[in-house]
Amino acid sequence: MAGTGGKREGAGRKGLADEIKGFTLAQPHVQDAFRVIAEIMIDETKRPTDRIASAKILIEYGCGKPKETVDNNITINDFNIKDIVKFNK
Repeated sequence: MAGTGGKREGAGRKGLADEIKGFTLAQPHVQDAFRVIAEIMIDETKRPTDRIASAKILIEYGCGKPKETVDNNITINDFNIKDIVKFNK
């Protein structure tokens, strides 16, 4: 039998102080990161898939990702299981 179960040491989300530290360390590089992504997007010598991926990143992070919706309107009033499962007699 493996282990005793329970919470693993170091598991879970890091504290707010650690998140803020990460943002603080990244902040000086954000503008350069966007510049590099934009350069890939407009460089016609780059692969089209890389250029599309770069454009997508710029749109999603610059303009905000669009909300995804799921249509969950399902009607089962006229449902007959025999229509789906065919029994051989």
